[in-house]
Amino acid sequence: MIQSMTGYGKHVVQLPSKKITIELKSLNSKNLDINARIPQAFREKELPLRKKIADSLTRGKVDFGLYVEITGAETTAEVNSAIVKQYMEQLRQLADGDDTKLLEMALRMPDTLKTDKDDIDPEEFKTIEKALQEALTAINAFRSEEGKVLEADFLKRLKTLEGLLEDVKTMDADRLGTIRERLEKAIADLTVEVDANRFEQELIYYLEKYDITEEKVRLANHLQYFTETLNSSDSNGKKLGFISQEIGREINTIGSKANYAPMQQLVVQMKDELEKIKEQMLNVL
Repeated sequence: MIQSMTGYGKHVVQLPSKKITIELKSLNSKNLDINARIPQAFREKELPLRKKIADSLTRGKVDFGLYVEITGAETTAEVNSAIVKQYMEQLRQLADGDDTKLLEMALRMPDTLKTDKDDIDPEEFKTIEKALQEALTAINAFRSEEGKVLEADFLKRLKTLEGLLEDVKTMDADRLGTIRERLEKAIADLTVEVDANRFEQELIYYLEKYDITEEKVRLANHLQYFTETLNSSDSNGKKLGFISQEIGREINTIGSKANYAPMQQLVVQMKDELEKIKEQMLNVL
């Protein structure tokens, strides 16, 4: 089952004197790109938190936020006045507002509280890790639901491609007959005599160049392989991307060999469906 790279997960934990919020957002990306927003007091734990995210999400542009809000007495904490003033000045440049409003907004920003406590409480960090795991579970569930929507769209477009391929197969016999008639008429219009045996040999060679039997077989196999990969236990967007490239190669070859307007119209429709698949493929994990 495929997963989308788009997702959202959040988990909140209320401790006796503070509220801890973990928030994760992800969008599509070729690789894993984690943008972490963590209070200064927890910077030393950033790497293990990043590793936990990387192990779970694999790919995507991920915004990770760890927010700690003091809700009770913290004897070692005090307002970081310099940081708060800097936030207020920056906010004042962005929007008008009185000092009270700006102060309220500034105090919600990271690192507005400083503490003399140097060591992170191990139990508190365990709580953060558990909260992160809950948020990861939530974002993966979100990704799976989005994946179901993508899968339904892929299956719909694959069915359309299979139908167009059947139309190509049905049309193929008429196509070769029309090409043969066109060539025979062109020869008949010539004022010079043509060796019938030689002409037949050249005609067979010419028609063989326009034969698309192998392309039809390979295209059918690629469509089937795409469907099988969709139904596999893991999500592999890169593999699906490679298969879609092979599908496009066969469609292009059929188009270049067609030499028959009705079939080329079918090829255009096939290319249109494939482009829509490729657009959605960018979101697949």
